[in-house]
Amino acid sequence: MNRRRFLSAAACGAFLPTWLQAKDAPLDTAFVNASIWTGDPLAGHISALGIRSNRIAALGEQAVQAASGRTTQRVDLDGAFVVPGFIDSHTHFLRASQRLSQVDLLQVTTPRELVRVIAEAAGKAPEGSWLQGGNWDEQRWGGELPTRYWIDGVTPHTPVAVSRTDLHMTLVNSLALRLAGIDRDTPDPPGGIIVRDAAGEPTGIIKDAAKEFVERVIPKPTAEEIDRAMRAGIDYALARGVTQVHVKAVDWATHYSLRRLRSQGETGIRFYSYVPLPDWQVLAALVEEEGRGDEWVRWGGLKGFVDGSLGSRTALFHEPYADAPDDHGIKVVDLDDLRQWIGAADSRGLQVAVHAIGDRANDLLLDMFADVIRANGERDRRFLVEHAQHIRPKSIARFRQLGVIPCMQPYHAIDDGRWAIKRIGPERLKGTYAFRSLLDQGALLSFGSDWPVAPLNPLTGIEAAVLRRTTDGANPDGWLPEQKLSVEESLTAYTAANAHAGFQEHELGRLRPGMLADFTVLSDDLRRIDPSRIARTEVLRTVLGGQVRYDSLN
Repeated sequence: MNRRRFLSAAACGAFLPTWLQAKDAPLDTAFVNASIWTGDPLAGHISALGIRSNRIAALGEQAVQAASGRTTQRVDLDGAFVVPGFIDSHTHFLRASQRLSQVDLLQVTTPRELVRVIAEAAGKAPEGSWLQGGNWDEQRWGGELPTRYWIDGVTPHTPVAVSRTDLHMTLVNSLALRLAGIDRDTPDPPGGIIVRDAAGEPTGIIKDAAKEFVERVIPKPTAEEIDRAMRAGIDYALARGVTQVHVKAVDWATHYSLRRLRSQGETGIRFYSYVPLPDWQVLAALVEEEGRGDEWVRWGGLKGFVDGSLGSRTALFHEPYADAPDDHGIKVVDLDDLRQWIGAADSRGLQVAVHAIGDRANDLLLDMFADVIRANGERDRRFLVEHAQHIRPKSIARFRQLGVIPCMQPYHAIDDGRWAIKRIGPERLKGTYAFRSLLDQGALLSFGSDWPVAPLNPLTGIEAAVLRRTTDGANPDGWLPEQKLSVEESLTAYTAANAHAGFQEHELGRLRPGMLADFTVLSDDLRRIDPSRIARTEVLRTVLGGQVRYDSLN
């Protein structure tokens, strides 16, 4: 469904104010004295909503009053701004939740500081454990990649594996290289790179598939440790107004944890679990045997890859990198395998999401999607391109034409905007983070964070999409300002569009009678404040299924 049809469908059934107002028992809860953005274009001003069981039963003060009774709990929101619960369409939820207790290098701005923070963390690490975490970014100190020689002296007995902020590059020390069996004679694996110095020795930087050499020797956490991290991540998400995340995982660990957590009751927030695309047969068998989950934990999606990342120079482009003329990026999988996996998974009715960042990667993927559509026939499949970061202008219209949803991360635009021109030059920026162009061409734009690559904070993402001011302050009027969005367009991308991307548009994404009562209560009306204050807006409450799951006062 393209964006115009999407908005038109919303408007046709936009506001049914009283259809449940006199039905059955009185409301359980009435939230009143609010400014409510329902997500429906024709809803007008709404100041109250009523909940019966776990669903919205009435909208508007008159309807809520009529449906209330002696047992109805009345909650005065004191003029707060209410929006449908934020849905994040792209997270690595388990890895990010684990990061909450690992070393964080996001604020490091010099090589010396990097060494100091790693040294301090290694000094506190239990004997025999690995030092993990990351979020370093060499662009914050001028672009020089770190090496194992920087950190070897402060980590002689602690193996280190800390990833770059994009998760496509990892810095390891000499001890980690030895444990992983990587030396000068180790060949680059398909889809990966071991960076080497002039003498041919590994520098300690490994990219994409080469990371697997190290990952397979790091001790695996126990199920209990995984579930404990997941619970911490759930609390973290609720405090940021997030009511559902789509987990675009590269393994099954998150999925298994979600199954365990769900067996113990409600999971706190809702999850849509994607698993690795090569395992489509396993997922197809699971769906056939057990269905696709429930309103708390759902599955049926698969995640694949074409290329790597811009920061690591592994994103795949038609033309070479401006700062590496012999380098076009890499394919991280065999394209024939990828095409076969997509076609087979689609033929079984599974949803397919594929990571593509460079312009060639996006073109190759759109070609594959078109081939699969022709081969398997028309249906409502909702293919997803994860990131859709750099698109040739002539390819933008193909998203609408093919019914493909670009799943994008607005914070990446204001982060990469500090240095992207060095990688690809000014001409290719015309299709970079092309939010406005995609919407204007009729695509349905889905927003997420890519947590832990970027903050799990929809308010930060909305401000980024509206202002496009880079994090270094160098673009006060916006980086590529022609691609800015309005506040309501950005809200839609974090709510109704993401519900649609997950086949949940009849249950979530808007505040409408009959839908699940998931909403976020904010201190300020994002439509009326200075956009530079959006990210500083306070989340007052997060409500799922009519129950307050987070309250800033408690």
